Amino acid sequence: MSKAQVLVVDDQDSIRHFVSKAFESEGYTVRTTGSVRETREAIEAQMPDLVVLDLKLPDGSGIELLRHIKRADPEVGVILMTAFGDLETAVESMSAGAFWFVKKPFQNEELLALGARALESQKLRLELRRLRHKAFADEDYLHSASPAMQEAYAIAEQVALGDTTSVLIEGESGTGKEYFANLIHRISARHDQPFVEINCAAIPSELLETELFGHERGAFTDARAQKLGLMEVGNGGTVLLDEIGEMSPMLQVKLLRVLERRNFRRVGGTKDISVNLRIISATNQDLELRVREGAFREDLYYRLKVVPLYVPPLRERKEDIIPLSRLFMDRFARQFKKAFRDISSPAERLLLDYPWPGNIRELRNLFERTVLLENGEVLEPQHLRLTPRARPAAEGTLGQRIDDLLSGALPSGGIPFETLVEEMERSLILRASYATKWNQSRTADVLNLKRDKLRYRMKLYELNPEVRTLRIDEEKLPKAS
Repeated sequence: MSKAQVLVVDDQDSIRHFVSKAFESEGYTVRTTGSVRETREAIEAQMPDLVVLDLKLPDGSGIELLRHIKRADPEVGVILMTAFGDLETAVESMSAGAFWFVKKPFQNEELLALGARALESQKLRLELRRLRHKAFADEDYLHSASPAMQEAYAIAEQVALGDTTSVLIEGESGTGKEYFANLIHRISARHDQPFVEINCAAIPSELLETELFGHERGAFTDARAQKLGLMEVGNGGTVLLDEIGEMSPMLQVKLLRVLERRNFRRVGGTKDISVNLRIISATNQDLELRVREGAFREDLYYRLKVVPLYVPPLRERKEDIIPLSRLFMDRFARQFKKAFRDISSPAERLLLDYPWPGNIRELRNLFERTVLLENGEVLEPQHLRLTPRARPAAEGTLGQRIDDLLSGALPSGGIPFETLVEEMERSLILRASYATKWNQSRTADVLNLKRDKLRYRMKLYELNPEVRTLRIDEEKLPKAS
């Protein structure tokens, strides 16, 4: 019975013959190649479990081929063999990911023992990853029957196999972008290294630079000591840049340098600092649209979006709403020692009809609040205190209805107060956004709103920059008396 797949790479027929025979005698399935080109074709056709690789090949370097193999699959064990061994080469090969380094001539028993150790190490790492993934799969967002979410999980698992590949996670607020970034880190080879997260929208642009890159003592007035930036703190691990669309043009240039050269300088520094990390970025904006507007660098956009990962909103995965609702209900019932054990059909219909502008975060918060404050065994609509947002449109413009109200003309069916308030909010946000050319920071300042509240309302009223091409009707607004 075959133990594992072994690929022997050497330009000498005799070496390939004797090494392959040695592994075959132990039950391994063995393939052989004699060049870089043949090896690339062989691993593209089928990735082996173990590679025994000569350092000197007729059409390239074994070290570069080693790096190519480890980029394709970091878990493959690689043993380098050479007739020109020295300490510098050994260090270089090990830092590139080789399991071990042997000098020709060697004994077959030595090579077989190294191969067995490399495969055992690989088996342990894969089992550890499986256990980590299984434990992590019990989290909220992985409970999904949605094809779009299953695709997102598949992409996350595949990209975790790479080492430095940049990922751009796109999706609305509350869909789980931060979760997917964490998932990629935890099931990657970097899992035991730092995971550093920074929200680019939460820190003023003048402070974000020193948060990312650090500063030297004396770099500015209050710089009394050297400060390490998060890029340096996260060295070896993963850095998540959340709300990347809010990054200033100056910092975009510096981030591009990190992606291209893997180094940076602290603020006020003169020395390049090299880092080995994966950068994951996340956004709820349309970055491609911001590129077209000139607000985001095109070259940075494509460097960040090597692998795009889209997290769908909850309204596009309705098949998950009830299972997630039951999950949250059970969890908080246990936590708060409540008796809730089921959801009634009317409550389920209410949950399905609601548009969930806050996505899974909103759903989770709703059940935490409901289970904590309500009592019963079956969760009913009145427990949820959730009003469907789909309402029939009232006749007449917003201005006309307000004028009618101020003149004392009351409709027979009463006043749709919430509808009027929502339309007023929508109109004000739309006008302010139009006036500021859809710059969210300026719009928030104009309306004296925090940016998070503005974003929430824009999602709620389905306002986005694509409406910038539409004409805004000048509705009459109530005048201050």
